[in-house]
Amino acid sequence: MDQINLQIDSETALVLEGGGMRGVFTVGVLDNFLDRGLHFPYTIGVSAGASNGLSFMSRQRGRAKKANIDLLEQYQYIGLKYLVKQRNIMDFNLMFGDFPEHIIPYDYATYAATPDRFEMVTTNCVTGLPEYWEEKHDSQRIIDIVKASCSLPFVCPIAYVDGKPMLDGGITDSIPVERAFSQGYRKAVVILTRNRGYRKKHHKFKIPPFIYKDYPHIREALVMRSIVYNQQLDLVERLEDEGRITVIRPQKPVEVDRIERDTRKLLALYNEGYEVAASFTSP
Repeated sequence: MDQINLQIDSETALVLEGGGMRGVFTVGVLDNFLDRGLHFPYTIGVSAGASNGLSFMSRQRGRAKKANIDLLEQYQYIGLKYLVKQRNIMDFNLMFGDFPEHIIPYDYATYAATPDRFEMVTTNCVTGLPEYWEEKHDSQRIIDIVKASCSLPFVCPIAYVDGKPMLDGGITDSIPVERAFSQGYRKAVVILTRNRGYRKKHHKFKIPPFIYKDYPHIREALVMRSIVYNQQLDLVERLEDEGRITVIRPQKPVEVDRIERDTRKLLALYNEGYEVAASFTSP
């Protein structure tokens, strides 16, 4: 793979796409960055990008890998059994309770001390619009925000931040590069979890009337989700071709599913992320 120069300065943002367990590619990239002491003045993460980004912000190299791969094999925290127990495809009690507090403790102090900004994206169920959150000092609020950002529609319950109903930020802003530019950053490094050229197939579907019946705008956003995502991919590729952003992405179609449980596939994608990141040199 050709070496590419990675320029990072005070005007460079880091943008982390979600993608569920495909986010282990991002984890590999971020671990490579941490090994090289690379950081950014502003990072924004969506869904799995928000969760993995938190470990990057606290400089806990290997923590996200342990959570996504090593402990998945041990605890098997994804599965239909949790839909019965928690109305959730994943064991959020473990992931956002036991993990950060006891099993792989999150370093809130280091996160709070870093001068770099970190935003997490959620989707407001009432408005059907993305919301952007920053929190460094209230540990429970940090967990509330990241949990909301990771709350996949249909298979996870609605989460609440400051009493407001929220779901996965990827519903409305999967690749928030425009948000980064709106914050005054002129350049961006964007980590995607799909190969270049990928587009989501748009299927016309009707959401049953009893699902999110109190939230018509989130229903509309879900119907438009694939169209909006593909428009964002168009934008990313155009900005990349214009030299305005640097994109780090898988080099071939990804075989890992959003709720993948095969740790061999996950480890291979993590390793790919680390190796692709290594091809981006920095001064």
